[in-house]
Amino acid sequence: MRIGIDPKVDFAFKVTFGSPEHPAITIHFLNAVLRLPAPITQVEILNPVQGRDRADDKLVVLDVLARDSSGRIFNIEMQTTLPAGMAQRLTFYNCQNYVRQFREGDHYHGLNPAISICVLNRVMWRQVGAYHLSFRLRCDQADLVFTDGLQFHTLELPKFLMPGTEIAQCSGLEKWLYFLMNAEFADPTELLALLGDPIFEEALGVLQMISRTPEERQYYDARQKFLLDEEARLLGARSEGLEQGIQQGRREGIEQGMLAGKIQLLQQLLGESASETPELTSHSVAELTALLQQLQERLRQRDT
Repeated sequence: MRIGIDPKVDFAFKVTFGSPEHPAITIHFLNAVLRLPAPITQVEILNPVQGRDRADDKLVVLDVLARDSSGRIFNIEMQTTLPAGMAQRLTFYNCQNYVRQFREGDHYHGLNPAISICVLNRVMWRQVGAYHLSFRLRCDQADLVFTDGLQFHTLELPKFLMPGTEIAQCSGLEKWLYFLMNAEFADPTELLALLGDPIFEEALGVLQMISRTPEERQYYDARQKFLLDEEARLLGARSEGLEQGIQQGRREGIEQGMLAGKIQLLQQLLGESASETPELTSHSVAELTALLQQLQERLRQRDT
């Protein structure tokens, strides 16, 4: 029997990856993404979901905020849509996490890295095919890292394609991405056999808990509905914007054509060769208006 809980829904994602009762999941995921020289062995969840939060259908903060034993701050989030200004948003919140460490009397060298990990169910970087991209502050002129204090990782699920090998032989990150994309409709026993790692039994147990607990399931359903409605709203806004752009383009095209005709007439009156229509309409309305005014002024001066 399939689980029926999508771990990409932000509430399920946070309960899975940001629960104080399941730090092993958070640790395993962080190590799979970051592949640090010294693996993370301990984390503290700084913003667990509280009981009062579950009763609030307007809960917004469903990111996972954690700190490891070395003081590094991690922000892990799931995005099913791609709102405008996503890069700026990630930068803003990661900078906040970096600055909030500082207390009066502290020294700057004591600041620990703030690391943002964003799992995206949309494509953010169409320029490259890699599904995992990492960013930090670097020098433009040389291979120098300015600071490791701010780090960003994006994981774009639509780019992830299963390698031509058994999933059990894949990396930890590949297993987690496979889990996120397939857990909702998978049979738990079959999925565990495919993944071949006991940490996923714990993760599946969290999803099953959500499914079987009425209060958790009710909040999950509410969040899923909210996300679907938000996606529909964004699609509607994009469609409306596209239609407006088309209509605006049509109006501009008509205006360009009218201006081009006037310009060609004035050029002929001035004894010049008339410009070709495609050449004229390749210019903006503002440029054509300026050219028309110049020709009108030249014609006035000639006639005086």
